[in-house]
Amino acid sequence: QVQLVESGGGLVQAGDSLRLSCAASGRTFSSYAMGWFRQAPGKEREFVTVIGGWRWNGAITEYADSVKGRFTISRDNAKNTVYLQMNSLKPEDTAVYYCAVGRYATRSNAYDYWGQGTQVTVSS
Repeated sequence: QVQLVESGGGLVQAGDSLRLSCAASGRTFSSYAMGWFRQAPGKEREFVTVIGGWRWNGAITEYADSVKGRFTISRDNAKNTVYLQMNSLKPEDTAVYYCAVGRYATRSNAYDYWGQGTQVTVSS
């Protein structure tokens, strides 16, 4: 059974940093893209970032304009884990963050597996 488990969320102040982790189990995902999405209250789920699979050695990434320069995605295929380093956090980053595995894309329907989400709250 495939499982994606996020961790690392919490309550921080504006300007702080957080590092989210997403550990995958049940199969190896090294050849798949791994991404992060987020959903704020009353809003639709939105793309945050994605990283390519082993074919590109994790060298290709894409970020939403709202997080460029502040967030960094990385992966450790040996651990079947993807990370999201979030720096200079803003109140508008407050959301539930989801990791996902699938094709390299910014649209959510390209992803086959999803985690349960982890809450990130940024106070002003």
